[in-house]
Amino acid sequence: MPDPHESPSPTRHAGAPEPSEGQVATLPSPESEAAPTEREPTAEIATARSLLGTAWLRIRRSRIAVAALIVVALMVLFAVLAPVLAAIEGSDLFTARTGPDFLDDFDTPGLPLSYYRFPSGEHWLGLEPGLGRDIFARMAYGARISLTIALLSTLVSVVLGTVLGAAAGYFGGKVDMVISRVMDLFLAFPHLLLVLSLTPILQSRLRGTSLDSGSLVPIASLVIILGFFGWAYLARVVRGQVLSIRQQEFVEAAQAYGASHRSIIFRQIIPNVMGVVLVYATMMIPTNITAEAALSFLGVGVKDPTPSWGQMLNAAQSGNWYLSDPWFLAVPAGALVITVLAFNLLGDAVRDALDPKSSRS
Repeated sequence: MPDPHESPSPTRHAGAPEPSEGQVATLPSPESEAAPTEREPTAEIATARSLLGTAWLRIRRSRIAVAALIVVALMVLFAVLAPVLAAIEGSDLFTARTGPDFLDDFDTPGLPLSYYRFPSGEHWLGLEPGLGRDIFARMAYGARISLTIALLSTLVSVVLGTVLGAAAGYFGGKVDMVISRVMDLFLAFPHLLLVLSLTPILQSRLRGTSLDSGSLVPIASLVIILGFFGWAYLARVVRGQVLSIRQQEFVEAAQAYGASHRSIIFRQIIPNVMGVVLVYATMMIPTNITAEAALSFLGVGVKDPTPSWGQMLNAAQSGNWYLSDPWFLAVPAGALVITVLAFNLLGDAVRDALDPKSSRS
């Protein structure tokens, strides 16, 4: 019989080890009896991305944008490495080959022989008719001239449009009225006719200056003309953005802190419109490439012997070589179409990537 005055021993669970002498038996807590709790899922850490970081991620996810970016990068490398590529081929852009070993003297005088009319191991894109100069070397150096004019004129337009548009939107009043009327005046002019009429005048004014060396005069004149008459549309877009940004709290805080107007414009306002500026710049580059080609084709831009894609198109048209040697016309025209298309596709991708309302992430 158990002693009724003896305290009941704690119930020992099955499988629990017997406490040895000198050890105190511990009771399992209710938490230990319960089913083991599942491990809480680790919360994912959200990574904050900047606007440019998010845009770059969206561009990388678009196959069309990546393909356009690759084409643009290849064209830029083609232009930058023009001397290296011409040296590897073993030709230069000025050497003429007018002998009977290269050009036809009978049926079509000046037409390259069949071996030199198309790509070959000696001349990768053949020889041009008339003077027998290497097409590949002139294409490489022509890419350098065309892209340089397009990039520099775009830079001029972007700087003028951003600064003037930001000033008009920030100051308002008479400053806004004057700048806006100048914008309207620039947008009202027929752009192509204005450029055609002013380019020869500017080139004559640049003769005898420090730019009058080599081919700098036509290049500088095109950069100035295209850049100076291309800022108005961007300025109008930037002005509209600044009109809303200047009411934001961070601008009012900078004003209350005593920051100067120049500091507010260049450190607070312009960085917040760089998305719009970047989209405009990527869309303006192919426009200026086409404009340079058109002006050189019409004879008021880059002139022979300096190569550019537009000048090569002019040479193919002026001598009617496109009838007997269409390859000479197809090479610069194809490069022009591919480059402009790639820049336009890249510009569309940048615009979509920087669009805050885009549903893509």
